[in-house]
Amino acid sequence: MSTPIHKVTILGSGPAGYTAAIYAARAGLEPVLYAGGPAEHDPSRVPGGQLMITTDVENYPGFPEAVTGPELIERFQKQAERFGTVVHLENITAVELARRPFHLTSESRGKVLTETLIVATGATAKWLAVPGEVQYRNRGVSACATCDGAFFKGMEVLVVGGGDTAMEEASYLAKLASKVTLVHRRDSFRASKIMQHRVLKNPKVSVVWDSVVEELLGDGKSFTGARVRNVKTSEVRTLHAGGLFVAIGHRPNSELFENFLETTEAGYLKTVAGSTRTELEGVFVCGDVADPVYRQAVTAAGTGCMAAIDAERFLVEHGR
Repeated sequence: MSTPIHKVTILGSGPAGYTAAIYAARAGLEPVLYAGGPAEHDPSRVPGGQLMITTDVENYPGFPEAVTGPELIERFQKQAERFGTVVHLENITAVELARRPFHLTSESRGKVLTETLIVATGATAKWLAVPGEVQYRNRGVSACATCDGAFFKGMEVLVVGGGDTAMEEASYLAKLASKVTLVHRRDSFRASKIMQHRVLKNPKVSVVWDSVVEELLGDGKSFTGARVRNVKTSEVRTLHAGGLFVAIGHRPNSELFENFLETTEAGYLKTVAGSTRTELEGVFVCGDVADPVYRQAVTAAGTGCMAAIDAERFLVEHGR
């Protein structure tokens, strides 16, 4: 029995992947979406991506009363399936993009053939890997100030990191929180000078230098503070706060494609300006795996729409 050749295969089940699926399905392209599956060694990479570890989402249009991250993903999936998307809750473990149709390998279905591929595998936040972090994640501990900062209005918060991301988070939170304390393991920031200056001159921001977070504390329900250690003096102290934001970067989930697609130094997949196309015809990229800047559900969804339209146009142009 011959292996069927799909017109569109989508890898990833966040806002980008499901939006691409909705548009592709409504265009009659019968997309197949591989949502991923529980990863034993990386529990943050589960179907639905980062929204699955997000509680209330208040900034996605159309939900004035807020919606939980998992509920939003569930709605995305139901909408995609309503138009005919076939969703497989498993991972693609290998890709061969040097021949057409593209050859993929799934965990249980073996060989998968497709005319076009939409990569929407997202990115994973880097965490501290200290005691208490998992327990209080989404209970005062976050990796996205733009997503969750509004929950901490008038409160004291901590930001961990020293790069541009940490500076951006601290500047944003200073508009909402009563006080922002930056915890950095060195005696100087790695961030650009202009970003550093903006933070250091802000009267609501203070810095704890040469220090690392060793444990996140709480009352069993919510985060209440962090135990930090000075790397030079070994002094340990507790910083009390209502929230903590980990700002040490993200890791794009692009490992599968490194031998076929061009990436930035940080591993984000590159696209042709103004589109979701890559240098490899028939492969399109959307969402956080190509976005080190915005990393929002709504921007990811927008590029998912673009990817589906780009794939449809490619198929039409090539008579497929």
